[in-house]
Amino acid sequence: MACPHNPTEAIVADQKAQLDFSESMSYGDYLHLDEILGAQKPRSAEHNEMLFIVQHQTSELWMKLMLHELSAAIKCVANDDLGSAFKMLARVSKIMEQLVHAWDVLATMTPPEYSAIRPFLASSSGFQSYQYRCIEFSLGNKNAAMLKPHSHRPDLLAQVQAAFEAPSLYDEALRLLSRRGLDVPASHTQRDWTQAYVASDGVEAAWLQVYRNPKAHWDLYQLGEELTDLEDAFRLWRFRHVTTVERVIGFKRGTGGTGGVSYLRKMLDVVLFPEIWTLRTNL
Repeated sequence: MACPHNPTEAIVADQKAQLDFSESMSYGDYLHLDEILGAQKPRSAEHNEMLFIVQHQTSELWMKLMLHELSAAIKCVANDDLGSAFKMLARVSKIMEQLVHAWDVLATMTPPEYSAIRPFLASSSGFQSYQYRCIEFSLGNKNAAMLKPHSHRPDLLAQVQAAFEAPSLYDEALRLLSRRGLDVPASHTQRDWTQAYVASDGVEAAWLQVYRNPKAHWDLYQLGEELTDLEDAFRLWRFRHVTTVERVIGFKRGTGGTGGVSYLRKMLDVVLFPEIWTLRTNL
């Protein structure tokens, strides 16, 4: 019986909330919380290793959702269903915002705190994230060398390979422009999708037609701006990664063997949708 002097118990009783889950599914059952919350296995006795693990595990969960949305958006663009694609791409951009802010939490780890756990990471590194690689490939940053870190896991390699060989979001956007009658060079609508994208004056000219007459090409104009939002968010995510790594480890080499900050800074120069940016100068 609820205590009459406990207002919280009275509220719960008044709402007739279900309290017995011995024969029905609970919140924890639905979300498999036992498995998720039991997946943090620190290898050291250091207090701060839990932060490092949770940071990266939650980032992988967000990336799982990002891939779910991004893969569906690419299919929608391929099928001329831009309304659905816009909703999904807007969600991807918001997920990237979450990942940007996640670096703020990791940045509370000081260099001595990270140095204490670094030996326990061995050669493991975010550089090896297969989900991140699928995201990059889906956004058009193709690099065959990045298949190699997953060769020891045929199941994961198959997923990364599929993203590597498929048309990227931008490839499908350009194919859509072509289907709408815009003069996109065949070299950019019928090509080897595993090759890195090369900017084209012809592609920029096609986008310029859209941006100079948005009323006549309204959904394509919206698509261009969704792509702009997406790359803007992706740049911020990568930039915050660089600054956090520099803050925590300085210019030490990464655990995965890269140059660390020097490698990440070079990645900042990669432009995913180049003509979407260069056309602004010529409007």
